[in-house]
Amino acid sequence: MIATKGYAAQSPTSDLAPWNFERREVGPHDVQIEIQYCGVCHSDLHQIKDEWFPGIFPMVPGHEIVGKIIKVGDHVKKFAVGELAGVGCMVDSCGECGNCKDGLEQYCEVGNVQTYNNLGKDGLPTYGGYSNTIVVKEEFVLHVSDKLSLPAVAPLLCAGITTYSPLRFWKVGKGHKLAVLGLGGLGHMAVKWGVAFGADVTVLSTSPSKKEDAEKLGAHHFVVTTNEEQVAAVKGSFDFILDTVSAPHDFDFYLSLLKTNGIQICVGAPPEPMKINQGSLLGGRKSIAGSGIGGIAETQEMLDYCAEHNIVSDIELIDIKDIHNAYDRMVKGDVRYRFVIDIATL
Repeated sequence: MIATKGYAAQSPTSDLAPWNFERREVGPHDVQIEIQYCGVCHSDLHQIKDEWFPGIFPMVPGHEIVGKIIKVGDHVKKFAVGELAGVGCMVDSCGECGNCKDGLEQYCEVGNVQTYNNLGKDGLPTYGGYSNTIVVKEEFVLHVSDKLSLPAVAPLLCAGITTYSPLRFWKVGKGHKLAVLGLGGLGHMAVKWGVAFGADVTVLSTSPSKKEDAEKLGAHHFVVTTNEEQVAAVKGSFDFILDTVSAPHDFDFYLSLLKTNGIQICVGAPPEPMKINQGSLLGGRKSIAGSGIGGIAETQEMLDYCAEHNIVSDIELIDIKDIHNAYDRMVKGDVRYRFVIDIATL
């Protein structure tokens, strides 16, 4: 077994603290990565606090992982020691169902194995990237270009692919009017993708103070959703709304901003079920859709696109001892736009 240092929550009521544990030895098809950076996702906080479902404790969060390969199994073909690599939200799937065979491992019909707070096929808990090393089967490891800032790549493994995947699926691009609802960790990446793909991008926000940031990210327009005059000017005007909000919000209001046949794509995860007046859908053949992360092939496609177009996340690098302060700031929206842990501080 491989001795590993990490930060773990021992229960839903305890703070994250240093915890030593063991990883499995590197098998014939495994890759071992020395973790250098790990992004901080809002879902990390949800899960250590048992806000979505009962967790598996001790819990080591983190699913935006980048670092250097330090060992590969005898049968590994795609990776070599010394290369940069990444691991996202999942580390395994059944590999046999229709979705897996179609490159949609994120929608594995049996259920994929999450990078942390899940049970692997061996029945043992998975532990995430708030740690100094990880062992993953090569099919779930991703190549990372050395052309990009490595810490700023980390959030691409969740925030990046969560917003890239739906825009690619619905072929959002030139000739489309795209609204990005919420300018946080997900939203700032959605703006970057929308602009890169050629769409006309509007940021919808309750915070007028974010207008300058939206413009720096490349957004063409900014609408304060509490400003009646600004809202009236965009009623019925968008082809797509990419909804990144993880707090309860008024779906009927945002559906009114869509054109006929418009689609509101939800990638955030509010804690309460959505409430919708069906008339908001019937009145313009409008749709609400959901989207998760991407499959492994699509995530690699995204990383390659980033290397070609020099796209990364906007981050604030932190020491791991400051993780709870980072969580507090994240809840308040006080981050531009993703915290990333320097694992050297572990």
